[in-house]
Amino acid sequence: MKILLAACNAIYSFNLAVYDLKAYSSDYDEHVILREYTINQPKDEILKDIYSSGADVVCFSCYIWNISFVRELIRDLVKILPKTAFWAGGPEVSYDAEKFLTEMPEMTGVMVGEGEKTFHDLLEFYIDGKDSLEEISGIAYRTGDKIIHNGWRELMDLSAIPFVYEHLEKFENRIIYYESSRGCPFSCSYCLSSIDKKLRFRDLELVKKELQFFLDHRVPQVKFVDRTFNCKHEHAMTIWKYILEHDNGVTNFHFEISADLLREEEMELMSQMRPGLIQLEIGVQSTNPETIRAIHRHMDLKKLEHCVNRVHSFRNIHQHLDLIAGLPYEDYDTFHQSFNDVYRMKPDQLQLGFLKVLKGSLMQKEAEVYGIVYKKRTI
Repeated sequence: MKILLAACNAIYSFNLAVYDLKAYSSDYDEHVILREYTINQPKDEILKDIYSSGADVVCFSCYIWNISFVRELIRDLVKILPKTAFWAGGPEVSYDAEKFLTEMPEMTGVMVGEGEKTFHDLLEFYIDGKDSLEEISGIAYRTGDKIIHNGWRELMDLSAIPFVYEHLEKFENRIIYYESSRGCPFSCSYCLSSIDKKLRFRDLELVKKELQFFLDHRVPQVKFVDRTFNCKHEHAMTIWKYILEHDNGVTNFHFEISADLLREEEMELMSQMRPGLIQLEIGVQSTNPETIRAIHRHMDLKKLEHCVNRVHSFRNIHQHLDLIAGLPYEDYDTFHQSFNDVYRMKPDQLQLGFLKVLKGSLMQKEAEVYGIVYKKRTI
């Protein structure tokens, strides 16, 4: 029995989620194949590779940027692999699993929410014949003409996920993504991280051990994927102190933070860092007060600007500030003001993103209220 985990990535990234799933199910390692493709690859090339794998079950990781691509692949795959079971997981299918299965009769089921334990249960079902699908939490699946949703699984202990980088040679010339927390304490309506308020942190002693691995191997860059890295002061300070004290002179660490949460103690620590040791990505999104209220964002703009300027004065930390175009109550004039406000802060990089209405987000539910129209992805 072969189970294929398939990720269809943007060209310069890789999918940490599928590596987490595979690592958590290492007791079934001989049965699990992991394949990464890009959305720029010819579909026929991917179809050939999946067909040649001989997989009995194929599981796709689905996001807003690859869902149309994945749908097209699956519709062709069932023609050449009619006996194969197809599963999907990820944020783009978790929040409307029944609708997705209705639209995609080729699919067997959906893993909803966090997938590590759910994927392991599916392996037990397919490989060992253990239990039945109706006994597995965290899935929606098809049985005959019916679609059954077993409900969401309880969130897991983040420290239970194995470290995925033991064989670092697999990730040569790639950005290393690292997760020390899941969830977010805030409620920004455009973001999925705000849906669940159960913020969880990886054990700090485990984090230190894993960071030391990166330092020992002189990894060029480690990008933390924590949604708001500095939302817990003690957690952030422990990690920042550790990388300062164990700096190898090479490795750069990237963090997404809320600048207005920075404390004097944290900025004082930053002032001591080697140029290039860390870089900060700071979400501003808009400076229009009406927009900020509409998206349920809590931000002290004056303090944010003060902290950005203070860090800038150290001359040792790259700051990357973000804006989102298309938010409620934002027009050309207010966005022009937001742009000028952020540009005045003299970031090293100013990134403009366009609003993506994510399934399951509050923004999706409020789209009609604010007159937001957005492109529908092909079914």
